[in-house]
Amino acid sequence: MAKKKSIRKALQKSVKSAKKTTSKKIPDALPKFKASILKLIIETSVNLPPDVRRALQGAINRETPGTQSALALQAMAVNTDLACDTEAPICQDTGMPTFEIKTPVGTNQIKLQKEITEAIAEATKLGKLRPNAVDSLTGKNSGTNLGLGCPVVHFSQWEKNEIEVRLILKGGGCENKNIQYSVPCELPNLGRADRSVDGIRKCILHAVWQAQGQGCSVGIIGVAIGGDRTTGYQFAKEQLFRSLDDVNPNPELAKLEEYILENSNKLKIGTMGFGGLATLIGCKIGSYHRLPASFFVSVAYNCWAYRRLGIVLSAKSGAIKHWLYKDDSPVVRMAKARRLPLTGKEIRMTFPISEEQTRSLHVGDVLLLNGQMHMGRDVLHHYLMTHNSPVSLEGGAIYHCGPVALKQGDKWKLNAAGPTTSIREEPFQADIIKKFKVRAIIGKGGMGKKTLDALQESGAVYLSAIGGAAQYYSECIKEVDGVDFLEEFGVPEAMWHIRVEDFPVIVTMDAHGKSLHAEVEKASAEELGKLKEAVVS
Repeated sequence: MAKKKSIRKALQKSVKSAKKTTSKKIPDALPKFKASILKLIIETSVNLPPDVRRALQGAINRETPGTQSALALQAMAVNTDLACDTEAPICQDTGMPTFEIKTPVGTNQIKLQKEITEAIAEATKLGKLRPNAVDSLTGKNSGTNLGLGCPVVHFSQWEKNEIEVRLILKGGGCENKNIQYSVPCELPNLGRADRSVDGIRKCILHAVWQAQGQGCSVGIIGVAIGGDRTTGYQFAKEQLFRSLDDVNPNPELAKLEEYILENSNKLKIGTMGFGGLATLIGCKIGSYHRLPASFFVSVAYNCWAYRRLGIVLSAKSGAIKHWLYKDDSPVVRMAKARRLPLTGKEIRMTFPISEEQTRSLHVGDVLLLNGQMHMGRDVLHHYLMTHNSPVSLEGGAIYHCGPVALKQGDKWKLNAAGPTTSIREEPFQADIIKKFKVRAIIGKGGMGKKTLDALQESGAVYLSAIGGAAQYYSECIKEVDGVDFLEEFGVPEAMWHIRVEDFPVIVTMDAHGKSLHAEVEKASAEELGKLKEAVVS
């Protein structure tokens, strides 16, 4: 009995000593932590890291000059520079912020999480993040990017006496193209994927193909082999925290990464799904152990606006010691000018436009739009199915966009205004085109047969804007004429009325039944089929 008491006292003394030692090393309050996190959020939203810039420049150099994909890449380059110059979001969809944080033992993670949420709310108020947190049951937007499960914060401990924080802003368009395979399975154009490296290869190639332009290619993929359904997706997203320049320490996975990167670009999906030579700029693969009964291949697809950065902080003050993913070289400008170079073949159109005008257009035409347009996404389309529009849409355009908006006195300024993925509106679009006599739909990634048939029947067109180019397009918006349903729907889903000048788009679905998106999907499926029997060597 005496021995047990002695052991208990020794343990208690040891615990007290450890707490005392820890408290000396790790202060409960880190006075500069919140400011450091706010700086990380802003920098991640507005500035692409050097490895991503280099990869994009490689895609620009590889693409055939004068093509639609080359034009899209030029717009991305201009947009990247504009975002950096103006310290404004690269893309209006700033996603669901996801933090991976490592702290020394004894750090008050509860307090750190509280300050992270405060920094997120502050960044949203400053217009560096779009309010993206929506209650799944009520549809109400919190307006602060805060809510149950928002933001995502993963803590882990390590033995270093410093704090590491990594952040990724992954938008909804590319998040929707994530995909998970349970093998063995049958894959279109590739046949059976078995529980083998060859089966994994087929799954990853199919994941790239199914994204087409809807994930804003050129893309980057993180892949997880194994795990369960939950850990597979999480581990796949963790791969996106790797540098594009690194080499996988597993030789077999390194070889597979190289194979996927090379052969994905042979699919000719191209930038924004326009066809072309550059489809993927990064592939990172990790492997987990798994259950005998389960074999998952999980793929996290990221758009070209690959916004992820990291910082290492002092464990005593929370001040930034140094940045991750950045090197000492100065930021290199990606574009030669602030605007896209004009060829003289562009067609200028001013809204409202007539059926005769839209029927004169063909796939491949580059337009410069002027006049009033109207923004509308998922909630508005659902509403318009059973209600009248607060403004006339006849002869006008609906722009699939959920902007970042800032109130400046009595005026609104749209701080970022690139397109959202259009396919989500496929259930509604045909009916709305007919009901309101809309002449143009603007978005990214294309739409399906139901919409294509409506374009042909009604004399309307689908116009592709460049996904992620939120700063480029916000500069084309000269005035916000008004907004409807702001209180009811929230900023991203409200109906914004804007006045634009030389707003560049490409006709990718016309009134003659032709769809560039359908053509690229069919052609890339044929290229995918050629890789059915390929072997990773």
